[in-house]
Amino acid sequence: MTKVLAIGASNNPKSINHILVKSAASLLKKSEVEVVTLLDFPAPLFSVVDEQKNGSPESILKLKKLINESDGIILSSPEYNSSVPSPFKSTVDWLSKLDGKIFGGKPLLLMSAAPGRRGGASVLAHLAEVMPFWGADIRGVFSMPLFKDNVNLNGEIINVEKLAELEKLVSEFEEVL
Repeated sequence: MTKVLAIGASNNPKSINHILVKSAASLLKKSEVEVVTLLDFPAPLFSVVDEQKNGSPESILKLKKLINESDGIILSSPEYNSSVPSPFKSTVDWLSKLDGKIFGGKPLLLMSAAPGRRGGASVLAHLAEVMPFWGADIRGVFSMPLFKDNVNLNGEIINVEKLAELEKLVSEFEEVL
């Protein structure tokens, strides 16, 4: 059985991106899935001085192990000020010191949820451009705009079109694993 690592790339315990990544993970039919968030792998702000003095944080080593053991990754990132949230960027910086190709050429489904109409369009565009340099084989990109209008309080996607789009992307993603 294939293993998928589903990452909510936020350190907010109430993140809508955590909810979205859980929704996507629940659509997997043939894979074992582990859902994690950045809260599970706390990391200090990346510093070359800290790295030289103390090495990589244990939490980063654990996350890298999970990435290495997975066959594919689903990642949902929030957008902060039209960019990548600093906790995610710092995590990537720490991971890159272990292995520049962080995601090891694995298939990755990239997502973002946002309260506004753009649905994380800026962060998705940026990550779609840079993640291949980090070793991600991006197999799909999904945006969930107007989150509160499209997802109910139980985390179920109630927008029929967006649900169908995500189901299709998850199915296509799972086929390449």
